[in-house]
Amino acid sequence: MFYEIVVTGHAVTLIRKAAGGHRITGSAGFLGPADPGPALAGGMSCRLIAMVGEDDSIQAAVAGEIRLLDHEVRSSAILMGELMDPEFFEIGASGRLWDRDSIIAALSQDPERSMAPIQVSEMAGTLLAPGLVHLTYVSNYNGRRARRSSLWRYSTEKGWQVYFHQGTLSTY
Repeated sequence: MFYEIVVTGHAVTLIRKAAGGHRITGSAGFLGPADPGPALAGGMSCRLIAMVGEDDSIQAAVAGEIRLLDHEVRSSAILMGELMDPEFFEIGASGRLWDRDSIIAALSQDPERSMAPIQVSEMAGTLLAPGLVHLTYVSNYNGRRARRSSLWRYSTEKGWQVYFHQGTLSTY
């Protein structure tokens, strides 16, 4: 059994498939707590290979993570800020420690940096506690492959936002 997340425009669809690739179920949702933001370029999609605690929380975290990888979102300080917790921090694949303001500034002020599409594979999500989701996946950006881990938390005021992210360069 595996899952596929398909993001098209504002909608995200979770498709549950059997080992042979046959569709079992599908459910749809939207990409944001109130305003789903811009459509994702090129109908981005990723394959979800494992999911523990299947529910709307994991779907929301995966949708948010995919939005953060979209060029239109990465080039907008406002859109990135909506998806990032005020206490966000990141340990980058380079080892650099980033806070919310510095990562938003670095990405949104250098639009060329985020032009190439970021490929996502091996997306897995686990509900750790109510309002807390852990995601892991592999990204490939122009041949630079990294294993990534994100913690998403829910607040009644802001909805789902990424609280922590770490990337580790990988050749595997």
